[in-house]
Amino acid sequence: MNGSKLGSVRKRLIDPTAERPGTLAEGWLDLERAAVVEVTSEDNDFPVESVFGSEDARGWRAAGPGSQTIRLIFDRPQRLKCVSLVFEEAETARTQEFVLRCFSDGGGTLNEIVRQQWNFSPPESIREVEQYRVDLYNVEILELVIKPEIGGGAACASLKNLRLS
Repeated sequence: MNGSKLGSVRKRLIDPTAERPGTLAEGWLDLERAAVVEVTSEDNDFPVESVFGSEDARGWRAAGPGSQTIRLIFDRPQRLKCVSLVFEEAETARTQEFVLRCFSDGGGTLNEIVRQQWNFSPPESIREVEQYRVDLYNVEILELVIKPEIGGGAACASLKNLRLS
């Protein structure tokens, strides 16, 4: 998939859930075929499907400020070995927090994988790249909750790239 053509991701808008607990050749999971994507909001110019393609893509951006959720609901349970996330903020200094959670084996709860904060300080610090080696079995749902500014304010959540293997 190149940066100029977006795929046909299955998606739907969902209500916010505040604080509720690549390519195939490179070995990345084809998320457009493997999961339904739920998202709390999206800017029309920055649709969620663009995070699953090339890192040159524009990425996803929320339609408004506040905490936002991107949820992947897999068609069949997955074994995940790597989670790769790329965030960019070139305009506003802010401290972002994200939480990555998964739901496995019908356990009834989302289990926290990682909680991370990052200080964006343009123009020096504009890109956060996180790659987590994991060993997760039978993952049915993967949820990313982004709080774009931990101190509140009008910052909008965004994500440049998300890949799983």
